[in-house]
Amino acid sequence: MEIREFSAFVAVAEEGSMSGAARRLHVSQSALSQTVAAIERELKVKLFEREHPGVRPTEAGARLLTEAREVLARYHAAMRTMARYSTDTRDVIRLGIPLELAPDILPATLARFVASCPEVRVVPVHMSTAAQFAALRSDELDVGLVRERPVGSEFDAMLAYREPLGVLLNSDIAARRVGPEGVALEDLADLRWLGFPRSGSPAWYDELIGILRGHGLDPGPPVPDGQMLLPSVKFTAVRTGQVFAFAPEKHLEPLPDSVSWAPLVGTPAVRRTWAVWPAESRRREIGHLIAAFEVAKDTEQRTPTPDS
Repeated sequence: MEIREFSAFVAVAEEGSMSGAARRLHVSQSALSQTVAAIERELKVKLFEREHPGVRPTEAGARLLTEAREVLARYHAAMRTMARYSTDTRDVIRLGIPLELAPDILPATLARFVASCPEVRVVPVHMSTAAQFAALRSDELDVGLVRERPVGSEFDAMLAYREPLGVLLNSDIAARRVGPEGVALEDLADLRWLGFPRSGSPAWYDELIGILRGHGLDPGPPVPDGQMLLPSVKFTAVRTGQVFAFAPEKHLEPLPDSVSWAPLVGTPAVRRTWAVWPAESRRREIGHLIAAFEVAKDTEQRTPTPDS
């Protein structure tokens, strides 16, 4: 068995259901079920009794749970011990970055961090939320910036950034529909939402689906896994006048003339970015980085807005 399989088994046993464990691990329920089935085939023993509405460990499963927890504890202890000897990672923080992040948040945060820890280098890595959680578990990341708050006690988390979302529209459509306060989400029911794969951030995806349905919009079919919504792809789709996309006011890329951004009346969609790190981490420099995000968040909340 691999470490990820031990982690999957422990999550199912502790959550008491495949669905709860899938949310905790940020994987699909079907993928998790396949992992558990593969473990049972490998060990040639039944580990769970399937009950409505969840599962419970068999006698063999309860015994394996004890062993698996010990294996995981020893694994993480070994990783922490080796980190003290590694010159490659001792003075480096590997930071996961979501595919879209407000352009002003990271430079200001890193400037504060460098002032307190000039000897430590932050290496950003672009990953989806689900990929970041997997990388944090496998010790490939030290801190992640993710689009959903983790459940359970495996990670500590702090809200780092909050972005009210507007929409990207074809400029001709925007000229006809956007009023002084923006555009109402229900007025876009004839357009298709340009979504993203649910596997990248399941909880955030489900939140957006709920918002769309609550305003009378049909979310449409899911986007296939592996499809990335790069800015160029998003702009090309919006130009057609058949789709709209959620987006914050601050963009990483300048908008083409044929695409306009508009606020949503009532601000129904707010995107939150969480700083997440392993709960058992004791690295002092990670604490300094989290403190820098805390200052950035406080500064943002004190910034006057047009409504204040």
